[in-house]
Order: sequence, then C-alpha cells, then structure tokens
Amino acid sequence: MLPTDPQFLYMILILPTLFGLTLIGEGLHKVFNDEWSGLVSIVFGLAFIGVVIFAYLFFTTYLKHKT
Repeated sequence: MLPTDPQFLYMILILPTLFGLTLIGEGLHKVFNDEWSGLVSIVFGLAFIGVVIFAYLFFTTYLKHKT
C-alpha cells in the first residue's frame, strides 16, 4: 500500500482524525456547560490527533524507503 492510495488516506488519516475532532468537540461542549471533565476529552482528542500525525509521518517515511 502506497501513502498516496485513497485507502491509506481514509484508513490512517481521515477516520481517526474525525474521531479526535469528535472528542475535542465533546470536550468543548462539556467545558462550556461547566463540566470540567470535558478537559479530559479535549486532552485525549489532541493526543489522538497527535498519534495520527505521528503515524502518517512514520508510515510515509517507512513506506517511501521500502519501495
């Protein structure tokens, strides 16, 4: 699988990023409603998006050297 394939982009980047954005959105909603447990969702959402960025960088460099 090449990093330019649509399946790669969808599976590795788009779906997990949408999940991370959902966590951030849920956390913001909770924080605006004075529920401080929303900060946990925001932190996990940011961490999840960070992992997606790391995975993208890792797989693009790994797969580029593999071919």
